[in-house]
Amino acid sequence: MTGHPKQKRHRRAHDDHPRQQPMDGCSIYDDSCPYINRELSWLAFNERVLEEADNTQHPLLERVRFLSISHNNLEEFYTVRVAGLKAHAVADVGHLSPDGLTTAQQLTEIYRKTRELIVRQQATWIRLRHGLEESGIFIVAPDAVKASERQDLERYFLETVFPLLTPLAVDPAHPFPFIQNHGLALALRLVNPHIPEKPMVALLPIPRELPRFVRLRDGETRFILLEHVMILFLERLFPGFRLTGHGLFQVLRDTELEIDDEAEDLVRVFETALKRRRRGNVIQLMADATLPQDLQTLVIGQLRLSPEDIFLVDGLVAPVDTAQLVQEDFPALKFTPYTPRFPERIRDFDGDCFASIRHKDILVHHPYESFDVVVRFLQQAAVDPDVLVIKQTLYRTSPDSPIVRELMHAAEAGKHVTAVIELKARFDEAANIQLARDMERVGVQVVFGFLDLKTHAKISLVIRREEGLLKTYTHFGTGNYHPITAKVYTDLSYFTCDPDLGQDAIRLFNYLTGYAEPRHIRQLIVSPVNLRAELIALIKAEAHAARSGRPSGIWAKMNALVDPEVIQALYQASQDGVPIHLVIRGICCLRPGVKGLSENIRVQSIIGRFLEHSRVVCFGNGHTLPSKHARVFMSSADWMPRNLDWRVEVMVPIHNPTVHQQILDQIMVANLNDSLQSWELQADGSYVRLQPGSRPFSAHEYFMANPSLSGRGSALKNSTPLPRLELQVR
Repeated sequence: MTGHPKQKRHRRAHDDHPRQQPMDGCSIYDDSCPYINRELSWLAFNERVLEEADNTQHPLLERVRFLSISHNNLEEFYTVRVAGLKAHAVADVGHLSPDGLTTAQQLTEIYRKTRELIVRQQATWIRLRHGLEESGIFIVAPDAVKASERQDLERYFLETVFPLLTPLAVDPAHPFPFIQNHGLALALRLVNPHIPEKPMVALLPIPRELPRFVRLRDGETRFILLEHVMILFLERLFPGFRLTGHGLFQVLRDTELEIDDEAEDLVRVFETALKRRRRGNVIQLMADATLPQDLQTLVIGQLRLSPEDIFLVDGLVAPVDTAQLVQEDFPALKFTPYTPRFPERIRDFDGDCFASIRHKDILVHHPYESFDVVVRFLQQAAVDPDVLVIKQTLYRTSPDSPIVRELMHAAEAGKHVTAVIELKARFDEAANIQLARDMERVGVQVVFGFLDLKTHAKISLVIRREEGLLKTYTHFGTGNYHPITAKVYTDLSYFTCDPDLGQDAIRLFNYLTGYAEPRHIRQLIVSPVNLRAELIALIKAEAHAARSGRPSGIWAKMNALVDPEVIQALYQASQDGVPIHLVIRGICCLRPGVKGLSENIRVQSIIGRFLEHSRVVCFGNGHTLPSKHARVFMSSADWMPRNLDWRVEVMVPIHNPTVHQQILDQIMVANLNDSLQSWELQADGSYVRLQPGSRPFSAHEYFMANPSLSGRGSALKNSTPLPRLELQVR
């Protein structure tokens, strides 16, 4: 069984390991290769994110936000993906990517594309900075600080900044200090006028506890960078010294965790691994282009960096920090606030979630509909005397999670509560350890699932006594139980009391808590058990229908398509005549529109106000899409080897007619019709922004203005029916 707890899992070996060898003859310059490189596809996605920073249809500060997101994405890409490739290169792993590239070839192209991207980010920042100035927001240089501002700024420095600073000399008695991951530091060359022939080198780490953009107290809206504040008052730190050269730099480190497969105490192992992560190898240095050569040489030598790891910028080091400007109170420069709807159906039943679900399945479309309904579901379960059992998976959530709070309340009320917490959720490991301890303290049964598999499925299960019998209520989601990201991520929440789905969910939890292989599952499709096989069988069924002369079609929406075996099945279906339309936000390794291979496949990427995160797949089932006869599924899984082979995921069939119609005829058609925030993937791996055309359409604006179907309840009967969306043909 793939999920056996003692199965070995080697470092980074399986996350996106292909199940087949790359096809012969592929090279990085060969567009006829059937696969697009995974890493280069990701960089293309981040280019699309950066393009939104220049999209004048967005308010100015929202464009600044896109710049920040693009750099944050790039930092995570480096600390995870590039770090992994560099580790493979050092270990001389001879593995080729599905598109036939060696690790060295991939790294060479990544370095080239990254340099181009960083240059574009800096140019974008300059344009945005000019736009901010035109809007009355100024980021000033040290010599532009007014006399009226300097006194307040010095007080701020002495009271708030100075106590957090640690000046560090670098000489034979003071070795080069440790700089943490994402850490910023000033490199300084200083001279004592009494000993001019012996300049001193020092480092001054930038305290990350303070805002990078410091607002000046003046009638205008003016900011100064924190490092410039420190330079202005450097004499307070190095009295008697004169500054003769300086520059800012940032380091990124490898963030991979080394985990012992034979660990007996998983929490303790992860705590130790997290400490080691903080000292991971440096994999990138970004520095001011003005950093003097002697200081560059010192920093580069001490950090043991190769030339390809070094990025000198003529602008702003770490533009991720521009997100701080977005937090300022300038409503005219941001999107108009949006208040999500609460499903009227639950109000029809006086707020009783269980009565509402018994009446009919409900699909909640986040962020257009409130995540509060998910919290309400568990809140009601926690206080309901007829609820006996609550089981919950948790991959990522907020530190003060209302979900966790309700689970703890339920345990304190004497209910049997089980929480399956994924310790391996990258960058949330420490938070999840703390949540686990908090829950255990009040009696929640905490389970960490498998060592070699991540539990990525999103399931909440409630068992309730009704009329002497037990009834199971289940929530399936495409996104995490995270109240903050639920405001900006598009996801689906499906509530049902279908007995088959409830029994399947119980069997799945038994698998997670007791390694009991989930046999006799009736409805759910589960990885790593059968999701891959069932998905490919469904694709092949559409191909068979097309070959037989019957209508066929595949629509799918996800975050990433990487798996070579699934891609090959889609290629074959295309060659058999199946029309395939994919909405893939990020990585796509499939080449669409290649004659004789994929001319019936279209790939679209939506980048806009909300981050597309829901996963949906629809099969024509002998009919042309959309159709009430189509087979429709929602899922927690992208189509990547890691999701299909190395994570516990679920794909949920949708049988309820209203929910089926909402997903297929409303959500999917709206996404396929989008022309205002969509890009189309070309056969050569590039993306072209769609032209609005004569009927411009924004999926995000449509969903904000039009309520969903299954949550309306009686309001649907008492209001003007929604106009039926017609699929636009391009």
